[in-house]
Amino acid sequence: MANTFFEKPLFVKTSHYIQELASLEEVFDFLDEWPIDKRGDTYEVLSKACRLAAQGVFPLPAIRENVRRFLLKERVLANIEEVPLFAGRMNDRNLGS
Repeated sequence: MANTFFEKPLFVKTSHYIQELASLEEVFDFLDEWPIDKRGDTYEVLSKACRLAAQGVFPLPAIRENVRRFLLKERVLANIEEVPLFAGRMNDRNLGS
């Protein structure tokens, strides 16, 4: 596979954390973990489109949009404002003080 990173990541709400989907590989992992009893036609179409994208047949921006729609339909799409950004705050702390 060539470059498989999305221009902007998507975020998934789970019961305990927020998961980032920033690449096609992460989408494959996410789909593999999707509960079998929740897999339907939409899931199957998305899986097939992802496989085509991995072969270079389906455009990556379209995959991102389809994943976004899938997450929205399943009510697990996290709003970026809900995701805490700690990178800047953690650099000025140390364990000793």
